[in-house]
Amino acid sequence: MPSKNTTMIQYCFLLVTYLLFTSEAVPIDKDKTKISEEPPLEKEKDSSDTGLYYDHYLRQVIDVLETDQHFREKLQTADLDDIKSGKLVGELDLVSHQVRTKLDELKRQEVARLRMLIKAKLDSAADFGINHMSLLKQFQHLNHNNPDTFEPKDLDMLIKSATSDLENYDKEHHEEFKRYEMLKEHERREYLKTLDEEKRKLEEEKYEALRKKHGDHPKVNHPGSQDQLKEVWEETDGLDPNDFDPKTFFKLHDSNGDGFLDEQELEALFTKELEKVYDPKNEEDDMVEMEEERLRMREHVMNEVDINHDRLVTMEEFLKATEKRDFLEPDSWETLDQQQLFTEEELKEYENHIKQQEGELLKKAEDLHRQREDLQRQHDQLQAQKQELHQHMEQKKLQQSMPPSGPAGELKFQPPGEPTLEHMEGNPVIGGQPLPPGYIAQQDAAPGAQQVQFHP
Repeated sequence: MPSKNTTMIQYCFLLVTYLLFTSEAVPIDKDKTKISEEPPLEKEKDSSDTGLYYDHYLRQVIDVLETDQHFREKLQTADLDDIKSGKLVGELDLVSHQVRTKLDELKRQEVARLRMLIKAKLDSAADFGINHMSLLKQFQHLNHNNPDTFEPKDLDMLIKSATSDLENYDKEHHEEFKRYEMLKEHERREYLKTLDEEKRKLEEEKYEALRKKHGDHPKVNHPGSQDQLKEVWEETDGLDPNDFDPKTFFKLHDSNGDGFLDEQELEALFTKELEKVYDPKNEEDDMVEMEEERLRMREHVMNEVDINHDRLVTMEEFLKATEKRDFLEPDSWETLDQQQLFTEEELKEYENHIKQQEGELLKKAEDLHRQREDLQRQHDQLQAQKQELHQHMEQKKLQQSMPPSGPAGELKFQPPGEPTLEHMEGNPVIGGQPLPPGYIAQQDAAPGAQQVQFHP
């Protein structure tokens, strides 16, 4: 689980290089206060990510503020405590109108993005009465009460959220790794329960053999010690270990030349040590564990070297660390395989949590199954009603196409092709018998009735 927040620190106000101009560091040839007076150069795209859900918004705000000379000058003279306490926030009122307009636009875009996320999340619940404004309260990196303009409060909230989230980032990754290890052990034990005694014994022997093989690795140097850095100097840099020089080493591994060793540059120093313990080709070596080991090494060096806790190492901090006794005579470094990552009590608690989750998922599955059966019954009922309605309509249509009949079943109208009274010339009939000459047929007042009068 590699750390994603390394390069972002360089861009965030409270952790960027601006904050470190107040301390003694390697001289930087270029006067960064005159950046706006020179033709702008296209910045190298940074592929790293803090893992924060507002990472893109944070970067955009910082990039815009960097274009304002007044704000940039204030950043150069501010210290870390001033920024964390919010003293610098008031300077936002003094930036140019163009910068404020761009910040307003960025905030509106971020609010629109958050609303889309909320809508996408809640649409499945078919809740058409969503109050997006109230749901924006859950986001702490902007002022939701004013979604249209970027105010000093927005800058204050963004700084505090980024500071807190980045400080907790590594802690959350350690907890995630611990859960990963407990899940591995849980699944291993569950698998053993499915085997008979003989196969279980063989599986246990294989497991112990792999653990022993993994632990049988060369000695790992203490991260940040002289031995560890000299090994990098010799094997990576190709230089004589007898000519080791801390100042030259610092400059060689400040890969972006900004005068600082950031977290990514520090982690690159531990590659040789990690290769002693982990090989992706080996069955016994877990690459997730390797990244956790890398994170532990980087945290240890930062705690030892990073004096002002800004997560960046200056030349001065680095050189002071090389003068300490721990640098020359370090304690041995315990790798993950030499440590107990969790207790049996913690594993049992985790397994109970898994069972609880499985129970909740099973209940949801049963509820979904019942809902499916209910929907199927409703579907069948609708199909039956549809079929019944169809038959009724067909029957009605058939009845409408048949001629009406009298009480005795006789037809009430003359079938096609039969002669009518009006067309029977000289041979009128009543009741099937011809009428005498001189009778004239007349319509009765009653419908269907017919009278015939004789006129001699």
